[in-house]
Amino acid sequence: MYPNLVQAVVSALQTIFTEDYYADKVIQRLLKSNPKWGSRDRAFLAESVYEIVRWYRLLYTVLGQEPKTEEDWWEMFGVYYLLAGGALPDWKEFSRLDAEQIKKRQTELLKDRKIRESIPDWLDERGAAELGEHWPESIAALNRMAQVVLRTNQLKTTSAELAELLSKDGIETRTLENGGLLVTKRRNLFATKAFKQGLFEVQDFSSQQVAPFLQVEPGMQVVDACAGGGGKSLHLATLMENKGRLLAMDTAAWKLNELKKRARRNGIHIVETRPITNSKVIKRLEGKADRLLLDVPCSGLGVIRRNPDAKWKLSNDFIERVRKEQADILDRYPRMLKPGGLLVYATCSILPSENRKQIDRFLETHPEFELEEDRTILPQDEGFDGFYMARLKKREN
Repeated sequence: MYPNLVQAVVSALQTIFTEDYYADKVIQRLLKSNPKWGSRDRAFLAESVYEIVRWYRLLYTVLGQEPKTEEDWWEMFGVYYLLAGGALPDWKEFSRLDAEQIKKRQTELLKDRKIRESIPDWLDERGAAELGEHWPESIAALNRMAQVVLRTNQLKTTSAELAELLSKDGIETRTLENGGLLVTKRRNLFATKAFKQGLFEVQDFSSQQVAPFLQVEPGMQVVDACAGGGGKSLHLATLMENKGRLLAMDTAAWKLNELKKRARRNGIHIVETRPITNSKVIKRLEGKADRLLLDVPCSGLGVIRRNPDAKWKLSNDFIERVRKEQADILDRYPRMLKPGGLLVYATCSILPSENRKQIDRFLETHPEFELEEDRTILPQDEGFDGFYMARLKKREN
């Protein structure tokens, strides 16, 4: 541990909590502006920032107050480092910290789930109300560090070939189902030849379940109407064997630019991007799609192990707003589907109010659709992200 690295951690935390920046962006910017840092230093910075963000409430409660000054943030780091099993150096910034008292205080606080799991009161209340007996295990699972999973681009290689190629770069993996690889030892994945050749995408294993759930086939007309950066669009195109047409749409045009780059790297040419600028864009596609994916905006509660700062940025009001947006998308976008076509509604949330309850409401008001199957993946189920997906069929008549 070096003073300049701890200072970088402290600066990052102040930016995240006082200027409302996202943790991943702050870390990226810091690493980019310090290219001479070695891999160990970079890992120390990223892990320290993410873990302090993850355990923010527990740490400041042990400390006795929320940090306001730079000195407070240094002490917050000291509390984190002690509780993680480290021994603090004899620096003036840590002179007021008593290791024994800090560990005793932590033990007392662990009895309270809100403090133990380091979440706001409202989130604990909502999680308990919506998930009942599953909530304690779910929130505990969401506080574990996220695993890194790759999706093999099966247009170009197999998971066995990819695993062998990555091992030559010192990256060890374990095979999962359907082309997934769990990374067990890694270096910079994006610097590998395999990544530059488009042999894989980083995509959580739960997220990888969505595209197959839509049951696409080569030659189909498929619409991914909330495509974002396009991870699921690329997976769909792969399952379509690069045959047919896949229209990737989003209200945020800038997100689709990233998809174009990724598609080129993946060797995929059936993807066309189209921003949703007004309601006419949807209307013009009425009855055109064989398959429709609605991976709708959501609270993201199923993926907070990757985005721990979301715990401090989310609110009940935000969830209610996003639920209205989900319902609006469900009401307007399915008109693009042909009779007999399939629709998948998906979220990376674990809240029934964003998931099955939205589907139940939709079916009550849209009798032309029937539910074929739905699936909830809780984070404790297999150790991956929390997800929901429902497949609906549009009746022929």
